[in-house]
Amino acid sequence: MKELVEVIAKSLVEHPEEVAVTETENEKTILVELRVAPSDMGKVIGKQGRIAKAIRCVVKAAASKEEKKVVVEILQ
Repeated sequence: MKELVEVIAKSLVEHPEEVAVTETENEKTILVELRVAPSDMGKVIGKQGRIAKAIRCVVKAAASKEEKKVVVEILQ
C-alpha cells in the first residue's frame, strides 16, 4: 500500500522529493500516512476532497485481497 500511495502522490505534487509515506500495520488495519509540502496540500486533497477520496478508493480496492481495513491520512 505504501508504494501505491507514494506513486500516486508524487505524480500529483510539484515537490515530489518532499513526499513521505509511512505504513503502520495492526491485526485488522493498515494505517498509511501521507506527508507532503504545505504548498502541495491542495493538489493532494483536491476540490471538496475529491482527489483524497479517489486515493482512498484506489487503496481500498488494492487492499481488498488482504482482508484488512486501510486508513489513509493526509498530513502536512
